[in-house]
Amino acid sequence: MGKVAVVCAAAVCAGAALVVRHRMNSSGKWGKAMLILKEFEEKCSTPISKLKQVADALLVEMHAGLASEGGSKLKMLISYVDNLPTGDERGVFYALDLGGTNFRVLRVQLGGKEGRVVKQEFTEVSIPPHLMVSTSNELFDFIAAELAKFVATEGEDFRVSPGKQRELGFTFSFPVKQTSINSGTLMTWTKGFAIADAVGQDVVAELTKALEREGVDIVWLLWSMIQLAH
Repeated sequence: MGKVAVVCAAAVCAGAALVVRHRMNSSGKWGKAMLILKEFEEKCSTPISKLKQVADALLVEMHAGLASEGGSKLKMLISYVDNLPTGDERGVFYALDLGGTNFRVLRVQLGGKEGRVVKQEFTEVSIPPHLMVSTSNELFDFIAAELAKFVATEGEDFRVSPGKQRELGFTFSFPVKQTSINSGTLMTWTKGFAIADAVGQDVVAELTKALEREGVDIVWLLWSMIQLAH
């Protein structure tokens, strides 16, 4: 009974729509409405030539912003990344993302173009509030210790290639003056952090020293705060 009612209702709606359209066609209103929509569409569309001009102007501003500080209204940051992944990468790679009151650690097994991402695991750790206002050593020692715990859970599915060691990518989402692909000086803290002795320090060097103190078997760090652009 319910299905019959639904079918009947649909038929009534369809019939009503046809009647309305027929009346509009008869009065010429339908044609006028379509002309108005067509005119609106044409006025709102941007010519391809204009889009190319905008793209060219944007590119000029990007180059000017990279050439000198304050050289453009478009703020630019040098990434120091001079080549992109090829897809042939193989092995176990780690990533550390510190951007707030939590930080995440990722482990991924890459299998080249054929295997792509073979397997991945991650963990998220909350930073105790007292460490957000303590010292640089205490904060980074805590991060290194948690990273060491995560590395220790590496199963047989994650195989480090012969002759290679684990590599770590480090994302640090705070105001930093990046000076190379693996170094950057902290300018100021945000998001509730207030660790005075870390300001003006190279955060990659601080993490590296903490990893050495913890004995973590990761020897190479790639650092970037704008890695998502790549």
